[in-house]
Amino acid sequence: MGPLNGLKVVELAGIGPGPMAAMLLADLGASVIRVDRKEPSGLGVPRPPRFDLLLRNRPVLPLDLKQPAAVELVLDLVARSDVLIEGYRPGVAERLGLGPETCLARNPRLVYGRITGWGQDGPLAQAPGHDLNYIALTGALHAIGRAGQAPAVPINLIGDFGGGSLYLVLGVLAALHEMKSSGQGQVVDAAMVDGVASLMTQPQGSMAAGLMSNERGTNATDSGAPFYDVYACADGRWISIAAVERKFYAEVLRVLELDSLLPEQWNKATWPAAKALIAAKVARRTRAQWCEAFEGVDACFAPVLTLDEAPRHPHLGARGTYIEIDGVTQPAPAPRFSRSHPDTPAPHRPWDPGQAFETLGPWLDDTAIRAALAAGVVA
Repeated sequence: MGPLNGLKVVELAGIGPGPMAAMLLADLGASVIRVDRKEPSGLGVPRPPRFDLLLRNRPVLPLDLKQPAAVELVLDLVARSDVLIEGYRPGVAERLGLGPETCLARNPRLVYGRITGWGQDGPLAQAPGHDLNYIALTGALHAIGRAGQAPAVPINLIGDFGGGSLYLVLGVLAALHEMKSSGQGQVVDAAMVDGVASLMTQPQGSMAAGLMSNERGTNATDSGAPFYDVYACADGRWISIAAVERKFYAEVLRVLELDSLLPEQWNKATWPAAKALIAAKVARRTRAQWCEAFEGVDACFAPVLTLDEAPRHPHLGARGTYIEIDGVTQPAPAPRFSRSHPDTPAPHRPWDPGQAFETLGPWLDDTAIRAALAAGVVA
């Protein structure tokens, strides 16, 4: 059932962080309905629906929101919901007739969650952008990469999902908690630039303290240090070492037979030479051999697995970190709960007119559903 069982959420279809936030809420037990366009939007990277994993665990309702009757149907859903999520550019929801003022008038207890890249206001509020732009503006992109090289372009985890989806969900749940005492809903303005800036709190503190340099690839946890990096093995695969604490670094060096490097762990002048020695040593064996050598050793060690290797790792298998749905391997709901265990997510299913009453039943009565079908608002 999940800890969010009983929570009702309307998702106005978007791409990236909005669907991820809706998936997280649905995975934890919320009843979510995705209001999508009647025609494919052409947004995002096209793929067969069964592989669009962010759309799992909730039905889709295709509507033409340019039709007043369709907007009124959404407002009927809003009236019976706890949360609405939208990821339009600022002002678009208002022009559709589904802005916060209208929705809160229909349901004063509603939490209205908005996710954008730049935020609802400010000079860039109307500018287009994607994950890479948001992490660039907040200093995160500049900090990622190796010494003497260009900033490394990470996949869109930091801006879209870390600074976006997770902060939207945090804001929505916080607003729901506050609503219990105030009885009033409110708007959550989740901007990816704000979320990424928040994620950079520790580096900002380290910079202010003089413990971190703007020169990427020269710091303790950005590939500058020999004890916090990845190393290539004899078979072209990689291992990771993150032995920041002295006792763990000592174990790494013991296994590598490079104990003489330990006294100079925090002497930055020795880091390049130490990295070269470790790299040369690691390159003599395969990844599997190093995994065997580090088995049971407190060394902060892990092999660098590919996306298709990760689900087969014994630890992740034992925890059930990955599951298979409709023949597609994917991450299981997270985090874990001691009592209110979420159900196994359901695969994404397109709109089926024959299931109109099942899909809309949690929100509308039978009379309203028949009226929507008769008026052609829904197929």
